[in-house]
Amino acid sequence: MRNLEEQRNRLIDYFKSGEKSLDNLKIGIELEHFIIDKNSLRTVSYYGKNGVEESLKDIEKQGWEGYYNDEYLLGLERGPYTISTEPAAQFEISMEAQHSISELDKLYLEFMRQILPVFKSKNQELIAMGYHPVTKIDEIKISPKKRYTYMYEYFKKRGTHAHNMMKGTCAVQVTIDFTSEEDCIRKYRIGSALSPILYTMYDNSYIFESEVYENYSVRQHIWENTDLDRSGVLKTAFDKDFSYGKYADYILNNNIIFTDDDGVLASTGDSLFKDIFDPEVHGDEEIYHAISIVFPDLRLKRYLEFRMMDAVPYPLNLSAAALIKGLMYSDENLDRLDELFKDISYADVQAGKTSASKYGMNGKYLGRSFVDWANQLIYMAKDSLDEDEAKYLETIEELSGVGKNPRDDFRDIYNVDGLKAAVEMEKIEVENV
Repeated sequence: MRNLEEQRNRLIDYFKSGEKSLDNLKIGIELEHFIIDKNSLRTVSYYGKNGVEESLKDIEKQGWEGYYNDEYLLGLERGPYTISTEPAAQFEISMEAQHSISELDKLYLEFMRQILPVFKSKNQELIAMGYHPVTKIDEIKISPKKRYTYMYEYFKKRGTHAHNMMKGTCAVQVTIDFTSEEDCIRKYRIGSALSPILYTMYDNSYIFESEVYENYSVRQHIWENTDLDRSGVLKTAFDKDFSYGKYADYILNNNIIFTDDDGVLASTGDSLFKDIFDPEVHGDEEIYHAISIVFPDLRLKRYLEFRMMDAVPYPLNLSAAALIKGLMYSDENLDRLDELFKDISYADVQAGKTSASKYGMNGKYLGRSFVDWANQLIYMAKDSLDEDEAKYLETIEELSGVGKNPRDDFRDIYNVDGLKAAVEMEKIEVENV
């Protein structure tokens, strides 16, 4: 039997090593996109002529460093950028965290100017939506990253929508720093309380499995039915004694699905991380794997990762970073949010999610409409940001100000002009491409 206290302390030390000084707090963003054929709107396969791997190789020739699984090119790195492919070859770009949203903006635009011509030459486009608008998941061959094969098999025995999560979804993920355990836990609790609101504000999924989805928040519904051991709001997030240690317990008592020993993957069967983890032998790589194979709405690594938002097009995607930065990096706003959520429970969050799934922005959370919540949060974030940062909130403010979210916008265009016109509004476009 391994020493549980030593395991726990090793994880606590890992989280603690992420603490930053007040003058070094940064904001990060990861953006996922579907690659589609411009004419048919169908997803572009990883495989074959004009497939995603071929495009990655075209990008690699521009001076990028590729990383491979066996002979398959699955990702690229250069400077502050990392390109990775998700299970259905969704195209993810992550950039090094920055001090300002404008720095992220500049990096994103520079990146898109480099890579969009590669896809345009193949009559393909990158679109940012929460769920694929045309192709069903059974029509998509999973990409050849070994970890995805193990995940795919494992999730067959879990939630009803785990494979929809892997092959049908795209997201915006925003990361923030913390200065201490107290600061981390405070932000974790507040961020978890914000979960139903962020899902609803950035709901961008009107289509599910090629048909109109009559309810709201497809992403929320999918994650609630992926694997309750590792997804959704963490049940202990609102405990008075929540801590690094309690999050460590969550990690230690979860199945890590597979191990990776120098590139040789093996299934862990029914073993939990605590059954396998040896803090005297295993290093940060094993810990990173264990904390990355769980998918709560808010994930703790050496930073906090907000995972509730559907993929949305530029510049709306940057509004998510601005909103979270404005709320989480302001002591005044944290104090106000502490007061607003002082008596919240896990059951309250779940009730809010249920209401959001039925009524969207008109649903209720803690007795208030999501429209009301959205407008208040935008106002609070805007008030705490300088003028250059606050401008990134304009896109979400325009939507929320009329009681809408991106899904509502898509629906309105779809109902008047059809699917193709609605999808056209989701494509990534930048000047000088």
